[in-house]
Amino acid sequence: MRSFEHVNALNIQTTVALLSEPSTEAIAGGTDLLGELKARLRSPQRLVNLKTLSKLREIRYSPRVGLRLGALVTLAEIERHPVVQERFPILAQAASSAATPQLRHMGTIGGNLCQKPRCWYYRNKLFHCWLKGGDICFAEDGENKYHAILGADRCHAVHPSDLAPALIALDATVCVVGPEVEGEISLEELYTKPTERHRRMTILGPGELITEIRVPPPKKNARGVYLKAMERGSWSFALVSVAAQMSLEGERITDARIALGGVAAIPWRARESERLLVGQEFSEELAERAAEAAVAGAQPLRDNGYKVPLAKSLVKRALEISIRERSDM
Repeated sequence: MRSFEHVNALNIQTTVALLSEPSTEAIAGGTDLLGELKARLRSPQRLVNLKTLSKLREIRYSPRVGLRLGALVTLAEIERHPVVQERFPILAQAASSAATPQLRHMGTIGGNLCQKPRCWYYRNKLFHCWLKGGDICFAEDGENKYHAILGADRCHAVHPSDLAPALIALDATVCVVGPEVEGEISLEELYTKPTERHRRMTILGPGELITEIRVPPPKKNARGVYLKAMERGSWSFALVSVAAQMSLEGERITDARIALGGVAAIPWRARESERLLVGQEFSEELAERAAEAAVAGAQPLRDNGYKVPLAKSLVKRALEISIRERSDM
C-alpha cells in the first residue's frame, strides 16, 4: 500500500470540493476500498474520512414520509433496527445476509451500494481488464462461474450489493451531492451498465457523494422477501439473489416489484415479471411464468449457465413466500 494523506471531512460542501480534486477518494467503513488499496488497484494521494459527518449517521422514520437512512448507517444498524425489521423486512433480511458480523459493523449502506465488482480479473492487478481501461473482458473466455447472464456487453462482472436489489424492490431513492449529479434520484437510476466513455457501474463521478437513502412508506397489504443463493452456507456474495415486494387487494396483485442481484452489472429489475403479475390472482402457473420472464434473454457464459434455473427457482420461491406471508396474517 502506498502512503497517502488522511483528512477528516468537515461538512458536505468542503467534502465535495476535496473529492473533486485529482487522486482523492472518500473512505467510510473502508471494507471495499482498503482491499483495493492493498492490491494497488487504486492509489489515491488523499483519503477523506466521511465518518466525521455525524448527520450521515442518522436513522429516521415517520408513517407519512417513510424511512431515512444516512449514508454512514452501518449494515448492522439496519439489520437490528426495530422499524426496519417491522416495516421493511426485506431490507433487514438483505443486510443480515451480507458479509460477516464484523464487516456489517464496519460497512456502511452508502459504501455497500457503491462497492466495486468482485470479479477476480478486475481485482487482480496483473489483468488490465476492460473495466479498468483495458481492451478486453478476460471473463468472456476465461473463468466466468460468477459472472453476468443478463445485459452484459463489454464487461461481464456483476454488481455485488445485497442491499441494492432490496431497496429497488422498495422503490427507494438516494440523495446525491456533487458537481454533475445533484438532488434526489431513484436508486435504480443510480446504476448504469458501463460504457466506453463511462467505465463505472454507477452514474457517480469524481466529487459526487450519496448522503441519504429514502424509502417510502410500505403500500397497503405489502409483503416481500429477500432470498440469496450462495456457494457457501453464509458470509458470501450472491450467486443469485432476488428481492420481491408485492401488494394485494383481496386475492388480486395490485403492485409488484422484483429485482435480482448477481446476474448483471446492475441490480436487474424484472419488469416483464412485474407486468405479468399485476392485476392477476396468484397461482403456481403465474409464478412459473413470472420466473421464466425474469431471465428472458439470458446469455450465460461457459461456466455460469446454472444461474438461469437458479434465478427462476428463487423468483418463484420469493413470490410464493410473499403470498403465503400475507395469507398467514
